[in-house]
Amino acid sequence: MTSASAILRTYAPPIGLILTLLLLWEGIAVWQELPIWILPPPTEILKATWHTYPLLLPHTLQTLQEVVLGLALALITGLVLATALDLSTWLKRALYQLLVVSQTIPILALAPLLIIWFGFGIMPKVFIVTLVCFFPIAINTADGLSAADPDLLSLLRAMGATPGQIWTKVRLPAALPYFFSGLRIAATYSVIGAIIGEWVGASQGLGIYMLRSSNAFKTAQVFSAIAISSLISLTLFITVFLVERALLPWYHSSQRTAQWEESKTV
Repeated sequence: MTSASAILRTYAPPIGLILTLLLLWEGIAVWQELPIWILPPPTEILKATWHTYPLLLPHTLQTLQEVVLGLALALITGLVLATALDLSTWLKRALYQLLVVSQTIPILALAPLLIIWFGFGIMPKVFIVTLVCFFPIAINTADGLSAADPDLLSLLRAMGATPGQIWTKVRLPAALPYFFSGLRIAATYSVIGAIIGEWVGASQGLGIYMLRSSNAFKTAQVFSAIAISSLISLTLFITVFLVERALLPWYHSSQRTAQWEESKTV
């Protein structure tokens, strides 16, 4: 019962706010008699989604494939890079700042180049998703590997632990919460990267579906694609969160204990 009430207190406010905004949107669109091609009400967006489902499905699957492949490549690249930065002080000094500078390059400027180099297939979109996603994974994991308790590290060294034992038993567990934090950010941004790649050049995907619908003044279909993109991002975020809760129960139990102790003091 307590768990149910806690879930209700957590999720009722945002759900209530979203429903209120949708009702206001519907009321304003109908009351002002706005043309559907300018601002369709939510009911029209639902109708457009239902009627264009056979057309939307292959576009959605294409974008989802790009997201999954790009996110997987970003995961591998980010973990390898973070491990290399942690194991080599020289490499960390040489590459860390360059990684930060690389994020100042607009992805829209790189996307046309990737299309020129790799064509209009799936690979440019996968690379764009990887470029968008690998940075938060790499930087968060590298910071987490450096955040291990120095007293605990000193204790293990005094007890004769090898560098490999210290890395696997202390540094890696300490970095896991940071890693999942970066992965949640990357999962949220992955769909944006795929759609940007499709905008630049594609024959299928939610991005090209948005462009074609917009050019045809089918605004309800544009909102349908936006809603599906948001749903994919939200699903990925929740999936990463659930995996984190399953793999790191000790971390979340300690977090709840700290919050409970803080609430008692307040």
